[in-house]
Amino acid sequence: MSLGYKLDSAWHVLLGRWYLRRCTRVGRLPRVYGRPRITNLGEVMIGEKFRFFSTTVTSEIVTYPGARLEIGSGVFINYGASISAHKLVQIGDGCQLGSYACLMDNDYHSVEDRDRPSESRPIVLGRDVWLGVRVIVLKGVTIGDHAVIGAGSVVTRDIPANCLAAGVPAKVIRTFEVKA
Repeated sequence: MSLGYKLDSAWHVLLGRWYLRRCTRVGRLPRVYGRPRITNLGEVMIGEKFRFFSTTVTSEIVTYPGARLEIGSGVFINYGASISAHKLVQIGDGCQLGSYACLMDNDYHSVEDRDRPSESRPIVLGRDVWLGVRVIVLKGVTIGDHAVIGAGSVVTRDIPANCLAAGVPAKVIRTFEVKA
């Protein structure tokens, strides 16, 4: 490793500590690239070796009072991502979220009465889940370990482990074995 790479990496770790300073807990060696927007009115728990890009387009993390956002170790979130927790959003170890991914555990209003707030339901991503570019995950969804969600998909219901799902709404296209 060159000295330039080590200095660049150390700089992004320092930026990680700075931009994530309002989080409840942050693991070792977080790296931040760009200037993310973080609003923590609840709890934000982040594991080790978190990588957060906010370069081309600002990424944002928001927790509301009483909400909890849990991000596992080795998670990568690309630019333009938006994560909003009113109740609970869990992102497992090793997950990768593509550019413009959007996770919201609340619809912000009901369909019948737009002045009435909607009920929040947790979002849970298992270990090593991959979300492609512009994937939207709506409230109440659980995505199993090692699942891959195709670009542009809208996930409205649970997706099992070890599968590829895509579409609007996202449907399982095929399943696969994970090599240990």
